[in-house]
Amino acid sequence: MKHIVSVSLGSSQRNKSALVEILGEQVQIERRGTDGDKALFQKTLEELDGHVDAIGLGGCDRYVWTPGRRYEFRDIARLSRNVTKTPILDGSGLKNTLERTAVDKLGDQEIIQWSDDNVLVVAGVDRFGMAEAISLRAKSVVFGDAMFAINLPLPIHSLRTLKLLADILLPIVTLMPFEWVYPVGKKQEESSPKFEEWFRWADVIAGDWLFIKRYSPTNLKSKTILTNTVRQADVDMLKERGASRLFTTTPVFGGETFATNVLEALIVAFSGKGMEPLSALEYAEWLTRLNWKIGHIEL
Repeated sequence: MKHIVSVSLGSSQRNKSALVEILGEQVQIERRGTDGDKALFQKTLEELDGHVDAIGLGGCDRYVWTPGRRYEFRDIARLSRNVTKTPILDGSGLKNTLERTAVDKLGDQEIIQWSDDNVLVVAGVDRFGMAEAISLRAKSVVFGDAMFAINLPLPIHSLRTLKLLADILLPIVTLMPFEWVYPVGKKQEESSPKFEEWFRWADVIAGDWLFIKRYSPTNLKSKTILTNTVRQADVDMLKERGASRLFTTTPVFGGETFATNVLEALIVAFSGKGMEPLSALEYAEWLTRLNWKIGHIEL
C-alpha cells in the first residue's frame, strides 16, 4: 500500500484522510495542516521523511515559474531542506500540464466559451500554464497577482506584462516570509474582500481557491469558478453567493478533491523514479493512465 501525506501551512480544520484504490493498488492519502506553525510544519516533514512514499507541500509554494525560469521561496526551501529520503512535491511541476490542459478541454468541448468571457485569474505566476492558456482564449483577462499577493492596485492585462513584472519582483518577493504574500493558518478561513470591482467585471474567476475564497465579494451571481481544491463547505459558500458553475482541475478521491501537490506526489510515488524529476510529458502520460477528468459541479 502506498502512503501519501500532504503537510500544509494551512488550517488543520481542512485535514482529512482517505483510503482509495488507484490503478489496482490501495493508497492512503492524508492532509495534515499545521495552522501556520512553521516549526511544526518542519518537524512534521522531517518525521515523515523515509517513512512514506511521497510528501506534498500544501498551503504554500516552494517554486514559482515563468517561461524559462524557476524561482524558489527561501522560506519554504529552508523548512523542507532536511527532507532527503522521500520525494517532496509542491505541485508546481504538474500545474503547467494539468491546468493548461483543463483550460483547453473546457474550451474545446465548448463547456466554457472563453472567447465570450472576461476572466479574472487571481494569481497567474502561481499557475503559469493556466494563465497562458486562458490568455490565448479569453475575450479579456486580468491577472490579480499584484492586487492579491502584494496589495497593489495594479490589474495586469497581458501575459507579457505579467512575465515582465514577475521577473522583476520575484527575486525580491521570494526572499520574504511566505505568509507576507499568501494566507496561512487561520487566515485561510477568513474572508477579507478587496478589489471587488474585478470580481464583478469577470464572467469567469480562475486560479488558487484560497485567494478566491479570501478576497471575493459576497455576491458572485452567475460567475463560473475554475480552481483546484474545494471542500463541501466551499461548495456551499459558492451556492450562497450565487455562483453558477464550479470546475476543479484536481480529481476526486474518496468523494473529496485533493490539492495539486497531492496529485503530483501520487504520480511521483507511482512512477518509482524517486527523487528524479518528471518531465511535462511524463506527467501528461500519468494523467492519462489515472483517467484524469475535470471536476464539474452545477451550483
